[in-house]
Amino acid sequence: MDAAGDAGTREATGAGARTSTPRTEDGEVGIREPDAPDEPRGSGLDRWWARMLSTPGRRRAWTWAGPIAVTLLAGILRFWNLGHPHALVFDETYYVKDAWTLLHLGYEATWPDDANASFEAGDTDVFGSDPSYVVHPPLGKWMIGLGMAAFGAGDAFWWRATTALAGTLAVLILTLVARRLFGQTALAVVAGLLLAVDGHAIVLSRVALLDTWVMFFALLGFWFVLLDRRWSEERLRRRVDAARASGADPGWGPALWARPWVFAAGAAFGATAAVKWSGLYFLAAFGVYLVVVDALARRRAGLPFWASAAILKQGPVTVLLYLPVALVVYLASWTGWFATEGGYDRHWAEDPANAAGGLFAWVPTALQSLWHYHSSAYDYHIGVHSPHPWQAAPWSWLLMIRPTNMYFHTQETPTCGAGSCVESIMGIGNPLIWWAAAAAVLYLVYRLARYREWRVGLILMGLVAGYLPWLMYSERTVFQFYTIAFQPYTILALVFVIGLIVGRPTDPEWRRTRGLATVGVFLTAVLLVTLFFYPVWAAIPVPPLFRQLHFWLPTWG
Repeated sequence: MDAAGDAGTREATGAGARTSTPRTEDGEVGIREPDAPDEPRGSGLDRWWARMLSTPGRRRAWTWAGPIAVTLLAGILRFWNLGHPHALVFDETYYVKDAWTLLHLGYEATWPDDANASFEAGDTDVFGSDPSYVVHPPLGKWMIGLGMAAFGAGDAFWWRATTALAGTLAVLILTLVARRLFGQTALAVVAGLLLAVDGHAIVLSRVALLDTWVMFFALLGFWFVLLDRRWSEERLRRRVDAARASGADPGWGPALWARPWVFAAGAAFGATAAVKWSGLYFLAAFGVYLVVVDALARRRAGLPFWASAAILKQGPVTVLLYLPVALVVYLASWTGWFATEGGYDRHWAEDPANAAGGLFAWVPTALQSLWHYHSSAYDYHIGVHSPHPWQAAPWSWLLMIRPTNMYFHTQETPTCGAGSCVESIMGIGNPLIWWAAAAAVLYLVYRLARYREWRVGLILMGLVAGYLPWLMYSERTVFQFYTIAFQPYTILALVFVIGLIVGRPTDPEWRRTRGLATVGVFLTAVLLVTLFFYPVWAAIPVPPLFRQLHFWLPTWG
């Protein structure tokens, strides 16, 4: 609906696209049948919207009012009654207590077997001093602990507050990503709205698990990579044009050191890996992507040896800007383990029988101990095969075949107006969003193969980093809630298709009106489904039959 126009990215699809295929005004491939020259253009809604945004001040206001509105909606859905249930839900039993001991000791410590009841009752200092063997890096637990550091652990609200904040801010970041990607505030608001009202994203923001933090930092890194794309290409083009204007041969082209967004992306993906090691796949995938994008930018700039220049000249520079900061951020997350004496395996390499010799004898024993700890944790990760009633095979994730039941409680004194009441936290996403997004992902795979559009490639790279590696671990015990790490990219895929459906204000009136109506009906249905499902996402007491009505597939119950 942005008839008045937004400041968007206006870039060509790039080399290799079919020049005979019609293109939209921003260079994307469009499939359009010929239009009659005298057809009326746009819809009545477009004309009304153009009047609403008829001044620069209104356009500026809309640029931020839309994203802020969906972010506030996300905050309400995530923070409302966040302290209920006052119980350690699902894997909160590990991460909340680990966060509490990190705050007090600098490392994760052991707890008595009956520690949950004591912790929930407010007796939070029953932990011991012996180190606990944990298999995830500390950063996510440090982030969970921030709320408790400020306000204590007596209220479950503060166990979850920072995770809810991360889930809320992710909605704002996604709107900024979508606006940069699609060049329209309206589509950006739709992207934020879909993440704001989806049940899977809501549930993972309302419980203190690590996975929302993986999503948050990875999405930050994705945004920075997107910002670097235009930043670096514009500077490359200026440098090449200046060389040609002076009569010099640009050769391979310049090596660009001034790429702050690459540095920021490395830090963000380093933080992702410092929450869970699955973040390393984002670091690796987008490291490759940066080199490929640079090669294509040099090709568009007319450099004859664009591939070798990207790999041999710019590639090492990109690596130096990208990887060291990621390593520094990752190691910094272990500061508590380094600075204290009690962390698990902290002094392992100080035993002469364990210390490295020869070529690696110079490595500090603390780093040797940390490497040994990582090796042990990796063996654990690849060997987790314990059956779990809510595990879900990765091949089924996009279709949401087996969502995770994180909490179930039968009320002793019913409060829902029925003879009996139950409370539950089911990680069921909004089915309309998930199934439409799964279809959109398949379409984008086809579209990338046919048209090689950079926006499609970037969206699918998020899925490659967040989803495809898990298919290699199909025998491992894994869960549907891991998908929060790549959910923003399935939503971007869906919004890409929504953009094709609604078209542009310059389209014939009948086509534009039909597209807007179709998307309007879909979004209305999405909001109604969210209203229906919210009680089973937020542990609101409901009759058992009402809860059962939410199990649209037999595998959900």
